Amino acid sequence: MKKIIIPIMIVAILVAFFEQVSDDKNVYITVIAIAIFMFGMMRLSAKTPSKNQEKDDKDVQ
Repeated sequence: MKKIIIPIMIVAILVAFFEQVSDDKNVYITVIAIAIFMFGMMRLSAKTPSKNQEKDDKDVQ
């Protein structure tokens, strides 16, 4: 899944950057590209463990 999300995020950011450089800027394309990038970041960061995981486990007891 990670192999699919990262290229999609790169393409979305490149589209957003090229849209800002173009003469006729389309806000909707930029917003959609940023939303795709943020969704991808959310999916990738969901798999990283929390720093406070040990503290949370101790508080449960």
